[in-house]
Amino acid sequence: MNRLRVLMTRQEVVPERLPGATAVVIDVFMATTTLLTILENGARNVYPVSGLWEADEVLAKLDAERVLRGGEQDAARIEGYDYGPFPEEYAPEVVDGKDVIFVTTNGTRAITDAAPAERVLIATLRNAPAVARYLEASDLDSIYFVCAGSAGRFTVEDFLGAATILSYLDVEGWRLNDAAWLALDFAGRHADDVSGALKRSRAGRWFVEHDRMDAFDFVADVGASDLVPEVVGGKLHPAVAPESGTHDAGGTG
Repeated sequence: MNRLRVLMTRQEVVPERLPGATAVVIDVFMATTTLLTILENGARNVYPVSGLWEADEVLAKLDAERVLRGGEQDAARIEGYDYGPFPEEYAPEVVDGKDVIFVTTNGTRAITDAAPAERVLIATLRNAPAVARYLEASDLDSIYFVCAGSAGRFTVEDFLGAATILSYLDVEGWRLNDAAWLALDFAGRHADDVSGALKRSRAGRWFVEHDRMDAFDFVADVGASDLVPEVVGGKLHPAVAPESGTHDAGGTG
């Protein structure tokens, strides 16, 4: 029987169970949202890395004149880096043709944790329907939704991302773990007001209280993007549509 599991935090990943599976990594505020945006906006190569040491290793192999470094550590901008963690910092005129190295406290580490999977996809609210379409079109028997969480703690926004993707899937015939069943119930309760649920999360409240509603609305725009990024060889690529095998699974939305 096909299995679909939601992991509440990246710390729940058991690497030995991932070979042969598809992992969908979700960090709504902000890693996967920003990575999606960087790829959409024309970066030549996008490298999500697990830590500063890995960022330095990647940088040493690249043409420094074409490289931008961005992200955060412990919610603070990284000294010496070009940009922070927010998607609006990576406009097309900033990243077009550039190599971008991106590191965050939780999200990019979750991507590294999921690396033993056969396929690693990047998901957020903006591309949730596109990710669901990709999964539906693929011949898969094992899917893990990896919610990045925050410092080992559950976060509503990442769980909401997983729940939103699940709401677009036909899961009949799939064996779901308890967290996946809970996510389906959560999606049913909040499908008509995803933005409202996001505002009630701890991270969502920060955006409201600090008058960052433009950034919040960007994050909360379900279905705004048709791009499904896949991590291949440490870099992001548009996932190849399984139904054709020749065309990208997404384009700019």
